[in-house]
Amino acid sequence: MRFDAAQVLANARAAETDDLLDRVTAYRAGLEPEALDLLEMELHRRGVTAAQIGDHARQYASCLRAADGMVLMCSSCRKPAVTVAWGWHRIWGKVPIFPKRFRYCAEHQPPGDQSE
Repeated sequence: MRFDAAQVLANARAAETDDLLDRVTAYRAGLEPEALDLLEMELHRRGVTAAQIGDHARQYASCLRAADGMVLMCSSCRKPAVTVAWGWHRIWGKVPIFPKRFRYCAEHQPPGDQSE
């Protein structure tokens, strides 16, 4: 796939600041160096400091990672996952079919699961 700086910049400008912070910290290893530069430039344009980026990175120090070291994403959103729990795979979001392991961020973590 060819790197398209204009597309990356347009995507960065449309993204929320928290999403950009997640990309340049937790998901940093999966980004092209050119894309990383553009995302960091957009954060700085929004007034986010290097210290704030560092603080955001520290909150994900203990998130779940794949065997290759890449950060795993929550099954419900784009945030880094902090725990895994069993749930049901459902058809149309209603009919439970079979049990499945889901990854959860701190926000979507099931009640009573404090394994963060």
